Amino acid sequence: MTSPPETLYASEDLALRAVLAQLAQHAYHFTTVTPATHERVRARTAKRWAKNLSDVFGWSCHFEPAMLPPGMFEAMQMARIAVQEEQGWKSTVRVSTLNGIYFLHSAYPTLANDAVFFGPDTYRYVAAIEKHLQTSAHHIRRVVDIGCGAGPGAITIARQLPDAEVLAVDINDTALAYTRLNADNAGAINVIAKHSNLLHDVEGHFDLIVANPPYLLDPKQRAYRHGGGELGAGLSLDIVEAAGQRLADGGTLVLYTGAAIVAGIDPFLNTASARLNELGLHWSYREVDPDVFGEELAYPAYAHADRIAAVVLSATRPRH
Repeated sequence: MTSPPETLYASEDLALRAVLAQLAQHAYHFTTVTPATHERVRARTAKRWAKNLSDVFGWSCHFEPAMLPPGMFEAMQMARIAVQEEQGWKSTVRVSTLNGIYFLHSAYPTLANDAVFFGPDTYRYVAAIEKHLQTSAHHIRRVVDIGCGAGPGAITIARQLPDAEVLAVDINDTALAYTRLNADNAGAINVIAKHSNLLHDVEGHFDLIVANPPYLLDPKQRAYRHGGGELGAGLSLDIVEAAGQRLADGGTLVLYTGAAIVAGIDPFLNTASARLNELGLHWSYREVDPDVFGEELAYPAYAHADRIAAVVLSATRPRH
């Protein structure tokens, strides 16, 4: 006689872990694309219904429970990540892979205000962090990831620096819940997920501050997407200011963000560089992708923008 699901899993977290374990057993892999690409792929007839695990947990297709491995649908129900819609069953989460790690985040489409973002920016963000760690890991003891989302930045650092204290802060409690589970599943036991608006609710100074904030102007002002300020740069500039006050001697801010370019000029760089110079920080700035989210240029907020570039700003407080 088969035990009911509630006796198999003591909590929703355990059920989620069971789903992730089954995905690992089946060598699951999924690379998350931009929303525009996701929409185009989903529009294909072949993607209307799930045929494999990537369709269920990556492309967010509707599925029939019978196509899942034995026990997975029951675990999904216990974890409350399986919902029945008019078209069929659907997972409320996606699972993306990055450096061999599974990351739970929000299903497509990410319409809710508390949606947890993961996408191509995430891969570039982690690459920027890894590049910094190649030359600076030896002196890092205290780290904070501002706006941690699903936790890829914090978890990447924690796995490379197991003796460091790594804080993952966000204003989104759903993001913090995913970060805790993702960190535990990745064996990143030194990640501490904590609710904080920027650095207002954490104390002390940091050897490394990292952030991948939202940088678009979202008409609905959804927290995971809306950067505010001029052309979406508001939150990124707030992070520059907060980091400038909380970097330890020799500490570095690694900020991955987007910059709208207007008539060949980068307003974010102009404003940020002036403030960094006032703060006495040494900094560098580079474009890592000259053209991202081009579809946003169709909206009135970007009527005068040439393009949106993905950029990395690194700023270091000199040692005294």
